[in-house]
Amino acid sequence: VTKDDCPVVFHDNFIYSEENNTIVEKRVTELTLAEFLSYGPQREPGNVGKSLSRKLKDGRIFNWVVEEDDCFCTLQEVFQKVNPSLGFNIELKFDDNIVYQENELNHVLQAILQVVFDYAKERPIIFSSFQPDAAGLMRKLQKTYPVFFLTNGGSEVYTDVRRNSLDEALKWAMANELQGIVSEVKAIFRNPGSINKIKESNLSLLTYGQLNNVPEAVHMQHLMGIDGVIVDLVREITEAVYDFVKKPVESEEEIMVNEGEMQKLATRRPKFSQQELSFLLKLIPELIGH
Repeated sequence: VTKDDCPVVFHDNFIYSEENNTIVEKRVTELTLAEFLSYGPQREPGNVGKSLSRKLKDGRIFNWVVEEDDCFCTLQEVFQKVNPSLGFNIELKFDDNIVYQENELNHVLQAILQVVFDYAKERPIIFSSFQPDAAGLMRKLQKTYPVFFLTNGGSEVYTDVRRNSLDEALKWAMANELQGIVSEVKAIFRNPGSINKIKESNLSLLTYGQLNNVPEAVHMQHLMGIDGVIVDLVREITEAVYDFVKKPVESEEEIMVNEGEMQKLATRRPKFSQQELSFLLKLIPELIGH
């Protein structure tokens, strides 16, 4: 959310731009909307925006080069211009290195909620956040949309212990009546016993991470009972998943899918041969090691 209270769509906490042969760093939340939109490709023909750079975790900075650029945009514009049948996972982003007071979080979340309530209409939406207090507060502020707690499950250590393990994520989700957890996939493979704990707590479990672009890894998660995966290679993984879920299922009940909505009427679990199961189980250590 910008300095003048406009929710915008952007991944990083900072924007990097070259000015007078020097890289200048500016925090997104300290920019006005007009300043934010002045970077990169511009809406008006002939206008040239400020240059954009990206900074890696190791400190290296390079020119922002992608296959196709578009202008920066607000959350409102995304609601207005993206096909309304597509669901949104709205990640509530906050800086890991800042300790936020509740009044600060409340101010930001209220600005986001105003746009959601004004423009979401019938679009399916979930909220998610790595910031535990933001996830908990968003659940208190509204009951319309599910809220998920994001965690990397302990692959990095934070001063906030709630972020350091799947067990802590489960405790926080339960204490705040959240609807689910989104975990880095390697954490799930390292601790598969956590799946039953989470499912028995009546929470949904999704995963994210580079491994989710490997069909075999998604295949394994399907067997383990994971509810969904966040991927980059959407078409490829969708086709791969479709191929293996077509196998015979234990349940005779159907899952009915209507346009614009899905109703899960039964848990479908494919029957795999012992050879397939053996292969997948042997694959886990290899997957975790990469």
